[in-house]
Amino acid sequence: MKIGIHPTYRQVTVTCACGNTFQVGSTLSEDLRVEICSNCHPLYTGKSKLIDTAGRVDTFVARQKAAQAKQEAQAKQLAEKAARKANANPA
Repeated sequence: MKIGIHPTYRQVTVTCACGNTFQVGSTLSEDLRVEICSNCHPLYTGKSKLIDTAGRVDTFVARQKAAQAKQEAQAKQLAEKAARKANANPA
């Protein structure tokens, strides 16, 4: 191993948004702040937790509702068109 080319390895404190803190080894010089850790992650806790970053879930739900409404409107138009065609050509 060459002398003087490797970064300094030290202990830093990781702080989660849930309040959990723990020590890890790192080459960073400052402490870390994270949004989610093993103490609050749904995979480890078994609890379903919705993490909505900048309204992404709301945006997705709104897009889904708009798409469903569009499909229903198209289906209604096709049904009306078929009904008009059947009334115009009585067999």
